[in-house]
Amino acid sequence: MPNLALFSSRRASALSLVAFVPVLIYASGASAQQAQSAGTSFGAMTPIVVTPTLIPTPVAEIGGDITVITAADIARKQERTLPDVLKDVPGLNVVQTGGLGGQTSVFMRGTNSNHTKVLIDGIDVSDPSTPSGAFDFSQIPTWDIERIEILRGPQSGLYGSDAIGGVINIITKRGAGPAKFNALAEGGSFGTFNQAAGVSGSQGRANYNFNVVHLRTADLPVTPADLLASGEARNNDFASNKTFSGKAGVDLTDNFSVNVIGRYVDTLLRNTTDTSAFPSAPEATQATQREHAFFTRGEAKLLSFDGRLENKFGVAFTHYTRSNTDVDSGNSPSTFSGDRTKLNWQGTVHLGADRTIVTGLEDETDRLANLGLTPSVRDRAGFAELHTPILPNLFATASVRVDDNSSFGKAVTWRLAPAYLVPETDTQLRASYGTGFKAPELSQLFVGTSANAALRPEKSRGWDVGFEQPLLGNKLRLGATYFHNSIHDLITFAPTVPFQNVNINQATTYGLESFVAVKPTQTIDLRADYTYTVARNDNTGSALLRRPKNKASLDATWQPVDALTLTTEIIYVSTWLDATRDNPTIFTAQAAPYTLVNIAAEYRLTANATLFGRVDNLLDRHYQEPIGFLQPSLGIFAGIRVAWGGAPTGNAN
Repeated sequence: MPNLALFSSRRASALSLVAFVPVLIYASGASAQQAQSAGTSFGAMTPIVVTPTLIPTPVAEIGGDITVITAADIARKQERTLPDVLKDVPGLNVVQTGGLGGQTSVFMRGTNSNHTKVLIDGIDVSDPSTPSGAFDFSQIPTWDIERIEILRGPQSGLYGSDAIGGVINIITKRGAGPAKFNALAEGGSFGTFNQAAGVSGSQGRANYNFNVVHLRTADLPVTPADLLASGEARNNDFASNKTFSGKAGVDLTDNFSVNVIGRYVDTLLRNTTDTSAFPSAPEATQATQREHAFFTRGEAKLLSFDGRLENKFGVAFTHYTRSNTDVDSGNSPSTFSGDRTKLNWQGTVHLGADRTIVTGLEDETDRLANLGLTPSVRDRAGFAELHTPILPNLFATASVRVDDNSSFGKAVTWRLAPAYLVPETDTQLRASYGTGFKAPELSQLFVGTSANAALRPEKSRGWDVGFEQPLLGNKLRLGATYFHNSIHDLITFAPTVPFQNVNINQATTYGLESFVAVKPTQTIDLRADYTYTVARNDNTGSALLRRPKNKASLDATWQPVDALTLTTEIIYVSTWLDATRDNPTIFTAQAAPYTLVNIAAEYRLTANATLFGRVDNLLDRHYQEPIGFLQPSLGIFAGIRVAWGGAPTGNAN
C-alpha cells in the first residue's frame, strides 16, 4: 500500500484530490449501482476488456483501437513465444535477431521500440538495466497466457511513461474448478525440443495455477553466409528458455481477497557476435548471453457498499540480471542489473448505468547497477478516469494523470475516447485523442560520457478515428482506423558538441489499419488485415528504421470435423529502411520484402490427448529482419498435448 506520507505537501496537493474523488462522490449521495454491460442489442455480445479503462468494459464502449488474442487463438496456431503471437497483429512490426532468445523489438504504429508499455498481470516488465529500457519480447513463453490485449495509441493518461505507441497487456490463466493437469512435448527442426507442464484449480475460497516451461533450439542458422570470412564456418545459435510461473489467490471473506503472482525466467543464448573493427564482421567463436528475470506482484482487494466501491492495494517488483561473455574480446564477463519497485492504490466507484470513476496513486522507483554506478529515479503519480454514457449509445472515456519524476519534474498527460453505437446498422464509430511521454532511461541520464542528467522526457500527441461494421448477421465484419502521432523532444546522441544525449529529434507517424473477417460456413473462419504506416524523422525527412510501409496478413481456420482443426497463416511485409550489420551507423540499406506462410494442424485423439504439428515458413523463404540476421527457414514440428482432471468438458484444451 502506498504511504501517502511519502508525498511532500507541495507535491501531494495536486494528487490528494485525485485520491479521494471516489469517496467524495459516493459520500455526496450520488446514486450508484454495480455497472452492467452495454444496453445495446449488440453491446452485451462484444468481448470484455480491461486495458483501456482498468475495469471490465465491453469493447463496443471503447473509443480506442484494441486487439484481443485469446489462449485458444495461440493454441490453434501453435505459437510458443510472444514474437510468434504478435507478428501478424495490425499496427505492429516485430523485429527479432534470429529465433528463440534473439533480441526482439516491437514498433507500434511506427513509434520507437521503447514506446510501448508492456504489462504481465499488472507488472511493468520493461528492463531498467538496458540503455533503451525496452522490453525483450523473446523472453516470454505463451504456455500460461489467458489473453493478450493490445491497445494502440498514446495511453500515458492512465499508464504514465512508455505508453506513446500503446500498451500490450498480458493476462495469465487463473485456476478454477477441480485440479487440472496439463503437459506438452514438442520436437522438430533446428534441434527444437519444447516441454511444458502445469497444474491449476481451486479449492474452497482459494485458487492456484503453477507452470514450468522449457523451450530449446540447438542449431539455428542466424549469421548470413556472405558476412563470413573465406573459409570461416558458421556457428549456429543455441538458445534455452526456462520459465517458472505461478498465480494464487484466496477470498478471505465475501468482500476481501488477496492475490500473489510470480514469474522467473532463465535464458541462455550462445550466438555469434561481431568484431569491433570497421567494418565489423562475425567473430569466429560464439559469445554467451545469460539473463535472469524475476517478476512478482501482491494485491489486496476490498469491496464496500455492496460492491459499488472497490479498493485495490498492490506492490510489484521487477528484477533483471544480464551477463555477456565474449571469448574473442578477451574481457571478463560484463554484468548489468536493474530493478523496479512499485506501490499502487486504485479506487473504483460504480455509479450505475455504465458510469464509473477510477482513480489511483503510484509510487515507483527504478534502480540500475552498471560499471560500479547505482543510480535511481523515483516517480510518484496520481490519475483519474471517468467512463460514462453521454447520450443513448454514446459512450466516452476521459482520463488525466500527473507524474512527478525526481529527474525531470512534472508531466501531465490526458486522453479522451468517445464511441458511438448506431443501433439501426450495428455500426461502431470510435475516436481518441491523447498525449504520451517517455521518461529518460537511467543509462541515458547517468552512465557513460554521453550521460546527461538534464534530459527531458520524450513527448507525443496522437489521435485516431475508425469504425467497425458487422454485416450478414455478423458473418462478415470489416473495419478501419486512421491514426496520426506527433512526437518531439526525442532523445539522441549529439555527434558534435556537447557529445552527449540531447532532446532534439522530432518524428511523425501516420497510417491506416484495416481488416475484413468472414465466416462463410460454420466450420471456416477467415480474417485479413492490412496496415499502412508512414514513420518519418522530421529533422531529416527520412523514413524511420525498421518500419515497413505495408504489412498484410491472412488467417484461415477450417474445422472439417470436431476433432480436427487446420490453420493457415500468410504474412506479407514490404521493404523497409535499415542499417547493415557490418556498418550499423549508416541508415540507407533497403531490406527486401518477404512473404511468410505457416500451416498448423491438430487432432484430438481423446478427451485428454491431442496430437499436433506445424510447418513454419512453408515456402522456405530466406530473408533477413533486421539486415544481417537470418530468420528461420523451413521448419517442421510435431508433438502431443495432454490434459486430465478438471471439469469434464470433452475438450483437450
